[in-house]
Amino acid sequence: MSAGLVLAGCGGSDSEGGSDKAGGTSPGEGKAECAQLTQFGDLSGKDVTVYTSIVAPEDKPHIDSWKVFEDCTGADVKYEGSKEFETQLQVRVQSGNPPDIAYIPQPGLLQTLVGTGKVVEAPSTVSDNVDKWFGEDWRSYGSVDGKLYAAPLGANVKSFVWYSPKMFADNGWEIPTTWDDMLALSDKIAATGIKPWCAGIESGEATGWPATDWLEDVLLRSVGPDVYDQWVAHEIPFNDPQVVESLDNVGAILKNDKYVNGGIGDVSSIATTAFQDGGLPILDGKCALHRQASFYAANWPEGTDVSENGDVFAFYLPPMGDEFGSPVLGGGEFVAAFSDAPEVQAFQTYLSSDQWANEKAKATPNGGWVSANTGLDIANLASPVDQLSGEILQNPDAVFRFDGSDMMPGAVGAGSFWKEMTNWITGESTQDALDNIEKSWP
Repeated sequence: MSAGLVLAGCGGSDSEGGSDKAGGTSPGEGKAECAQLTQFGDLSGKDVTVYTSIVAPEDKPHIDSWKVFEDCTGADVKYEGSKEFETQLQVRVQSGNPPDIAYIPQPGLLQTLVGTGKVVEAPSTVSDNVDKWFGEDWRSYGSVDGKLYAAPLGANVKSFVWYSPKMFADNGWEIPTTWDDMLALSDKIAATGIKPWCAGIESGEATGWPATDWLEDVLLRSVGPDVYDQWVAHEIPFNDPQVVESLDNVGAILKNDKYVNGGIGDVSSIATTAFQDGGLPILDGKCALHRQASFYAANWPEGTDVSENGDVFAFYLPPMGDEFGSPVLGGGEFVAAFSDAPEVQAFQTYLSSDQWANEKAKATPNGGWVSANTGLDIANLASPVDQLSGEILQNPDAVFRFDGSDMMPGAVGAGSFWKEMTNWITGESTQDALDNIEKSWP
């Protein structure tokens, strides 16, 4: 790391090459909550700059969660959120003006940044925390070539189906626990004259992404994590026969006129329905099921009771058999550092701890946040959906896999994959859609 890189944009990171400790006695000495941070010494007067894609008002719970760190160390954390984060972070890194810390939402972007030589390998205190509080799968997503660069931070669960508990109770419907049960329930609902499923994949320039999640979830359930990993890494072609079969299984729901698009229109209306609006017909009893991630909880209208006995809730998207355990598709962020100064290492250590996970949960009273940190007390999560997500992430039988499109080259994951899933919904064949994505792979 060059001196120019450190001095240009690393806040209080003024030590060339960094060191494990600062001088003096830590302000947190003798305080139980500071036990893991006192080893870094007195960091008073030091700044740690943090750059993320999280903007106001969602930034406040993050800022509030750092109070313990600032009190224990004396350091000050400077926050900056940007909607142009992914583009601007790479510009800043290349121009020698990186932040101390960045929250990276995609393993693929982390790999790109590590390739610049500017990301600092995680210190042993962070590595130890990751080994203690996260599974091997999560460690692997923050690693490049076997070296840990970024500890996991927050997480989300995508393998959810939203429904109305009241609607289910009134009709005597049971929450399905297998894929076949879910299809049988769909047939039962359709027989009442209600379209069982509703969906929307319109998302501006990102139109199509919800359909990519469908394929990833089904592929994970039908062929398992090993084949899923091979597909994401392009060790098997994008249009492998197993992928064709999986997308046809998605089509058995999303392209089925008897099943969709409840309360909205025909199959093609899925492509023009904003993903934020896709599940709303559930509230009017016009559809019964909507597959979407845990973060969809924020899209229900204000005043909606999102709970097990409320207006809407979610259940785990069932497995297709017993062979692959309980597959979970999801996403998350990772903490990458561009400096190894003591205050930066101390902050990385705090963010990778069970202590921070619980502070963050308590600082998010309206819900909408969860972590795969196994030291997180589920009771500290504010909303029932967050608690359900936390239980799923901490389930020892859960087989977690990161959103595949987030790990593919941008030309595919944020390009042809989105585009061809949209074309597929509006009439393109499964084979043609997957063939076109395969041809686009760089």
